[in-house]
Amino acid sequence: MERKELIDNVYSQYDEDTRLIKSRHGQLEYATTMHYVHKYLTPGAKVIEIGAGTGRYSIALAKEGYDVTALELADANIAVMKQNAKGIANITPLQGDATDLSRFADDTFDVTLVFGPMYHIYQPDEVNKAIDEAIRVTKPGGVILYAFISVFGIMYADGFYGYWAVGQKLNFDEQYRVLHYADQVFTGYDVTEFENLFVSKPVDYITTTGVDGLLEPIEFRSDFNMSDADFDMFVEWYRHFCEKRELLGMTNHLLYICRKK
Repeated sequence: MERKELIDNVYSQYDEDTRLIKSRHGQLEYATTMHYVHKYLTPGAKVIEIGAGTGRYSIALAKEGYDVTALELADANIAVMKQNAKGIANITPLQGDATDLSRFADDTFDVTLVFGPMYHIYQPDEVNKAIDEAIRVTKPGGVILYAFISVFGIMYADGFYGYWAVGQKLNFDEQYRVLHYADQVFTGYDVTEFENLFVSKPVDYITTTGVDGLLEPIEFRSDFNMSDADFDMFVEWYRHFCEKRELLGMTNHLLYICRKK
């Protein structure tokens, strides 16, 4: 199955538009991610979000006054994003692939957000194209945030609910090496493995951070309970520890943050 077809199949059956608001782990992912986005934004910054989904981040940033280009591959998601973006200034929704940003000139954007493509790109040449294209369109000195998934986070989120054997075969070979292959709906990385993709790239490493902690696997429990007040306190607490190396493997979603040389 072609990658575009696979992605369309996934997002035509999944409500991406509410993913970051309907659960505590989604709310934490959004809050933590926006914390890091705002950390590197400057007044008047020109932003591109590659893999913008239905526009949850892009629309919020456009409402704050930033000039935002929002690129999304999936048919279902781009249709919702265009609807959500109606009447909002400063946002340009476009359909396109992270591996081909040829419509954009070199050194165009101050901040580049790659918030989905690395979940669904498996072939090494395409992985490198997606990384390289995001770097190319970013201005020298600009910051790039790449979202990726922990393979261990995938196992913790799904494996303890009846899917361990299936998940292990899908994500690891017999020598326990992480697998990446076509038709894998979501591909997960060992944290160091993902970081090593950038060793020879023209970027300076800033940090790697988790964005949703261990909430996803435990939120399924019937006794999970977190009031709004407790959640607000937890978000603030998590923000102080989300870059700790010993915590990164258990989080599902992460950010690799770097600055273009």
